[in-house]
Amino acid sequence: MKKNIAIVMGGYSSEYEISLNSGNVVYQSLDTEKFNAYKIHIFKNKWVYVNNEDKEFPIDKNDFSVTVDGKKTSFDCVFNAIHGAPGEDGQLQGYFNLLNMPQTSCEMYQAAVTYNKRDCLSILKPYGIKTAESYYVNLGDVIDEDTIIKKVGLPCFVKANKAGSSFGVTKAYKKEDLKASIDTAFKEDDEIIIESFLDGVEVSVGVITYKGATTVLPITEIVSENDFFDYKAKYLGQSQEITPARLTPEQEQSVNTLAKKVYEILKMKGFSRSEFIFKDGEPHLLEINTVPGMTKESILPQQAAVAGISLSELFESAIEDALRYKS
Repeated sequence: MKKNIAIVMGGYSSEYEISLNSGNVVYQSLDTEKFNAYKIHIFKNKWVYVNNEDKEFPIDKNDFSVTVDGKKTSFDCVFNAIHGAPGEDGQLQGYFNLLNMPQTSCEMYQAAVTYNKRDCLSILKPYGIKTAESYYVNLGDVIDEDTIIKKVGLPCFVKANKAGSSFGVTKAYKKEDLKASIDTAFKEDDEIIIESFLDGVEVSVGVITYKGATTVLPITEIVSENDFFDYKAKYLGQSQEITPARLTPEQEQSVNTLAKKVYEILKMKGFSRSEFIFKDGEPHLLEINTVPGMTKESILPQQAAVAGISLSELFESAIEDALRYKS
């Protein structure tokens, strides 16, 4: 009997359009012989099922079901394609956990921790995971540029603490740039993280649960045409994404081992994509994404393709693993 799969997409953050693209790719890729796929749009003002004629039907949040023409449909599993809140920060994971409904991403705690860059890096540092020097600022704090520069140096990156797709990220070259950069970050979040600039090869490592086993995918090297891997580089083609990355065997082994170690320390499941920069020959962790982009152009699907895994196989495995995890 075919399983009913709710593909949740949209969300509350600046990443909602990217999420809609990811969700639609999942919808188009799932094997219709095995699954009945439903596009579920989740926004602050509405949770709706959207059919192929773009007609909307409200979701009953009491049990996450939908009624169409008098017939109620419940779901066997949720495929989470929401980047940012509420799909990547733990909110939906907690909700589905209360409903005892399988879902494809990590659990609530892991989502909340990895979405908060400051908390995630603080947890991993005692395990010997190398990171950039950092300085934290909250909305309302007195901004002391000299203290910031003394800690992280120049140039430095100013980032929203809880945001993705490089929203709220700028690179400050001189003291006079810091205030504008901080103001930009505060448009996305009330907490920011300021990090030292790491000059080296940037790579992205996909670590996933595939057919029940932790699997490290081929590494992607990021070569941005812009000053760093910003939104335009990620989504408007202004970068080279080279898979497999041009690393030495020693570099490849070290970052593969580290990415898997991070996945296992945090007790992750589902998809993840970790970003690293090599400094002095050693990989330094930048951040972890637990609901990475799933469009055909996105990094993790590119990595899966190099590993010989089709989108259909990738998504089907995620659903099967979620169902197995809850059984």
